[in-house]
Amino acid sequence: MTTTPVIDFHVHVAQPENYHPWVVEWMQSLVKGASLEEFRNLMRPDALLALMDDCGISHAVILPDMHPKTVGVVTNEFVAEFCRGHERLIPFASVNPHLVPSPREELRRCLDDLGMRGLKMAPTYAHFYPNDPSLYPLYALAEERQIPVMFHTGSSVFKGAKIKFGEPVLLDEVAVDFPNLTIILVHSGRGFWYDQAAFLARLHPNMYMELAGLPPQKLLTYFPELERLADKVLFGSDWPGLPSLKKNIEDIRALPISEEAKAKILYRNAARLLGIQI
Repeated sequence: MTTTPVIDFHVHVAQPENYHPWVVEWMQSLVKGASLEEFRNLMRPDALLALMDDCGISHAVILPDMHPKTVGVVTNEFVAEFCRGHERLIPFASVNPHLVPSPREELRRCLDDLGMRGLKMAPTYAHFYPNDPSLYPLYALAEERQIPVMFHTGSSVFKGAKIKFGEPVLLDEVAVDFPNLTIILVHSGRGFWYDQAAFLARLHPNMYMELAGLPPQKLLTYFPELERLADKVLFGSDWPGLPSLKKNIEDIRALPISEEAKAKILYRNAARLLGIQI
């Protein structure tokens, strides 16, 4: 039987100098104290593509980090260049509303000039409420261009993150006001709000949950109705923020849910959102 391929909806790329020291130390600890040079060598397109091949990953969404107070700065330009010439690597933009005079114009620039195909917003790291009306022109452009928008929800281990900005219910208002905007709840409300994330994903046709940072062996504890939710769930790894990408995928494949549900979570839902032929 052919194994369903995987689309990883949540991958970070950077060099050590792009992140705060505590972020690099945390990532090194996950790979048993890898040296900075080993970390640097992991962060090359050829190395990432080789890892993807080893794990059965067909495509990966590559994310910038524009959060100088909490994580670091990995620019949209860095990610666009990293992905250039590699159709399996899909660049998303990051917009921090505190760093640009016009979030809408920054997104337009990323889409038109850099060729990015989606948007990642991180309220917990940049300290803004995602339902702030000042962001509505940004969401209107994303809706018009029919690109998915990812929102960090729930907790974070990084210094300076403020969890209150990551409550999933804040995005209910955005979903109501932009009914054709594809909204992805990154980390699915990790920590406090798994029930909120699951309820909202069922309620709103264009809202999805994403599994980055969640241990697969706990998924059925967090989401007892995962099988019924399978149409609204996306796999994401948060690489390199986990000990083993391959084991993460293997553990999801081992869950006691149907193969059809696993195929939706690991590949089909993401392929539909990204316009990848299934």
